[in-house]
Amino acid sequence: MSKKLIPTWVLGGSGYVAGELVRLLSVHPSFRIDGIASAGSVGERVGDAFPHLAGVLGDTRFRSLNEALDQAREARVLAVFSALPHGESAPALARFLDEAKGEVKAVDLSADLRFSDAGAFERVYGQPHPAPGLLSRFVCALPDLERSMPGPALAHPGCFTTAAVLAAAPLLAEGLVEPDIVVSAVTGSTGSGRTPKAGTHHPERHSGLWAYEPLRHRHTPEMASLLAPFSGAGEPRVSFVPHSGPFARGIHATVLAELVRPVEAEEVLALFERFYGWTPFVCAGLRMPSVKEVVGTNRCQLGIAVGGGRVAVTSVIDNLVKGAAGGGIQWMNRMFELEPTEGLDLPGLGWT
Repeated sequence: MSKKLIPTWVLGGSGYVAGELVRLLSVHPSFRIDGIASAGSVGERVGDAFPHLAGVLGDTRFRSLNEALDQAREARVLAVFSALPHGESAPALARFLDEAKGEVKAVDLSADLRFSDAGAFERVYGQPHPAPGLLSRFVCALPDLERSMPGPALAHPGCFTTAAVLAAAPLLAEGLVEPDIVVSAVTGSTGSGRTPKAGTHHPERHSGLWAYEPLRHRHTPEMASLLAPFSGAGEPRVSFVPHSGPFARGIHATVLAELVRPVEAEEVLALFERFYGWTPFVCAGLRMPSVKEVVGTNRCQLGIAVGGGRVAVTSVIDNLVKGAAGGGIQWMNRMFELEPTEGLDLPGLGWT
């Protein structure tokens, strides 16, 4: 594909994930943003919703979903990223795939298409699936765990899931640990979305730290499902305790598991380096990483420790990039047979 000739739409354009998609796509050498759809902001300047992007967006304005569909009916090929709210994303993507004249390559960043059947979705979210006919057309997967394309359309896992699964998958794949994984993870306030809530209100969040929905968070079955192919014995048991942290961006996750044999940390590190040697976005070491190292990047940094018959792997990512927008672009790069690092070879922000 010639540079900047891949027409691209971002759906759900006024949220944090959509804003991060727009930031990354605006400087991507191959994807041309033809429209940013937001039902509640049609006609408004995108730069007013995201002042930090005003300098690169000029007078770009939010457009309607129908305008996006009109282009899909005419375009030979179209890249579509959906950052619509849960429950709205799948029906919108179904229309694109059904009504497009040409080829639509789609990545969903909501939770609508992360499970393979409607029953699993309903058990987790307590409501019927909004577009069950679409489930067979999407595969939920992490690009750093799939050497080949797993399906024609992709759903990206959640940010907690991304951090935890990248830490645990090599341990299970090597048969190094019991299939009983404990995950404790802290997320920044952007993980709760743009609509203000008590848990994201600055006086409550600042200098605070608390757990929520321990052992029953909705990402738990998502983690177990994605780890199942590496376990060798079906879905592992996952015990997940999420925490709200006093920072805006990033996730710090710690994965703890029981070793099945004595092993040194250096041996575990060598395993991780072999396992992720093919992808430029996951790195491991024996030093415990900080969230600040990865904010603004598409990297996952892992730190390994061994002791007392257990292994602990810390995993840090930017929840808005690696855990959402960047991971979605990583998939779209592969769909269009671009270099995996194109538009994603990003320096960290530092001192955030």
